[in-house]
Amino acid sequence: MILNAHLDVVPGVAEQFTARLDGHRLYGRGAHDMKAAAVVMATVFREVAPTLPYPVALQLVTDEEVGGFDGTGHQVARGVRAGFVIIGEQSGLRIVTESKGIVRARLTATGRTAHAAYPWLGSNALLTVTAAVQRLLARHPVPAAEQWATTVNVARVETSNTAANVVPADASALVDIRFPPSDEDLAGRTAAEIAAHLTAVTGVEVTVEALGAPHHADPDSAEVRLLRQAARQVGYDGTLLRKHGAADGRFYSAVGVDAVIFGPGGDGQHGPEEYVDLRTLPAYRKALETFLEELGGCG
Repeated sequence: MILNAHLDVVPGVAEQFTARLDGHRLYGRGAHDMKAAAVVMATVFREVAPTLPYPVALQLVTDEEVGGFDGTGHQVARGVRAGFVIIGEQSGLRIVTESKGIVRARLTATGRTAHAAYPWLGSNALLTVTAAVQRLLARHPVPAAEQWATTVNVARVETSNTAANVVPADASALVDIRFPPSDEDLAGRTAAEIAAHLTAVTGVEVTVEALGAPHHADPDSAEVRLLRQAARQVGYDGTLLRKHGAADGRFYSAVGVDAVIFGPGGDGQHGPEEYVDLRTLPAYRKALETFLEELGGCG
């Protein structure tokens, strides 16, 4: 059994790194994603693990927000395994058995420089790459509301050109693609296959800089049933949930190990008003303890 949490956070303004308490909400960068859960998991591990008849590990990593490849990914590649893994990402004490895969890709275009007054003498690489982005977005438009579908975020468009009176001869766009297991163009494909597919869609050279498979755990497994029961015993409904964001559970899923996301409540992760709901922490701790103890009884 592994309890997994990540300690890194995304960037934020200086004020977000000073915790602020407002009623039952604790605001701050990483409060919800996922330092509060990490503290609870560490506490449960310290107090409960020595009493259990099976081995339990606490896995704390520091690179989940940039892909997790050197933390959980590296450890799984080196042979770390478990019968079941709980990722402490935020879930409001619901159990996430499925989450999307991730592709981080760079679209690159080259052109020909020229004086801006005579653009017909050159070839504007920025126009080429932005047209490529539009073709990708036409295939995967931004949903108006939550939808279990492939989405594309255009994170950055850039060029080395700095002069207004020069036609840029190089440009690139960085995109973040999240995809469900049902996307046959991306799920189960290698980085090279995905790059070829995206090149065909966009018409420009594409390099896949990071690739993470979708995550899936058996919703009918004994462990998931026990975790749902534990959530119900502390007043939550223990419903199953699908998440749009990728998490480190995908590394375990890829090697046949069931991993679920199960964490406390709150809102605003990665945003300016991120907070954890402190009322959910005692219930979260009790649910983890109950689950581990019941799992030991089943053994």
